[in-house]
Amino acid sequence: MVGYDPKADVRSNSKLEVAVAGSVSGFVTRALISPLDVIKIRFQLQVERLCRTDPNAKYYGILQACKQIFQEEGLAAFWKGHIPAQFLSIGYGAVQFLAFEQLTEVVHKAHRLNAHEYSIHFLCGGLSACAATLTVHPVDVLRTRFAAQGEPKVYKTLRDAVSTMYRTEGPLVFYKGLTPTMIAIFPYAGLQFSCYRSLKHAYNWIFPADTNQTGTIKSLLCGCGAGVISKTCTYPLDLFKKRLQVGGFEHARSAFGQVRNYTGLLDCTKQVMQHEGTRGFFKGLSPSLLKAAFSTGFMFFWYEFFCNLFYCIRRDDS
Repeated sequence: MVGYDPKADVRSNSKLEVAVAGSVSGFVTRALISPLDVIKIRFQLQVERLCRTDPNAKYYGILQACKQIFQEEGLAAFWKGHIPAQFLSIGYGAVQFLAFEQLTEVVHKAHRLNAHEYSIHFLCGGLSACAATLTVHPVDVLRTRFAAQGEPKVYKTLRDAVSTMYRTEGPLVFYKGLTPTMIAIFPYAGLQFSCYRSLKHAYNWIFPADTNQTGTIKSLLCGCGAGVISKTCTYPLDLFKKRLQVGGFEHARSAFGQVRNYTGLLDCTKQVMQHEGTRGFFKGLSPSLLKAAFSTGFMFFWYEFFCNLFYCIRRDDS
């Protein structure tokens, strides 16, 4: 069960177990969905239309992008930036789930509200994601830089990237794109947790015989649905974040087509609207939805799985 539940004995997981479950969930999920993340980022950063008829478009479809990336950069390209991405996922997962469990418990004890109310899950999910984002955002910037660079590589290693970025762009470079990230992450994560709760409630209503099962296909399916809903509602802000995170990195983007400079969130929004139209706000939506479905599904599935595993191990030892 995700969220504080005073009636469920499985919620007796310690804070350490919750953090570890969140970290391992993030680790496994990231390893599985990394190729979709790389394709999504490439689509988001491409100024040209994602259309076969545009002669200047480097990428125009998921399968075509997979084939071209593989031919030009090899299989390892689908895991570009994987090391910083794993640091991101492990840290984010631990902070987000630990904060969520603590917030739902605080709300329940302080106000005697049902910790499983959808509005409570939305609020606590959004706040926990904001806390996690502030913690790991510098790693997200590094991950985006690695995934966005072509050949020859600008950054050879993670250490090289950190030192070069700090030296040439200053310490604030590690928080580029933070504004749209924080604006987007609260409703995105809030919808993830509240929709997950709502979809599980609907699943239990449709399949009442499966109500007491945990860590099964129910978690995966409901997580996938929650991921698609939340990502669709907040996608444009994710695109703006990626565009802003590669600011000052234009020389490494020349191999992929046009590059543009943005002075901030409003300028980025204005330029995308002027040059790419409203469809430009949803570039890369297809791989992003696939990624959101699998990543959210796996995230909740593995989190509940490991929480239940830790509980069973401790129960058998006692």
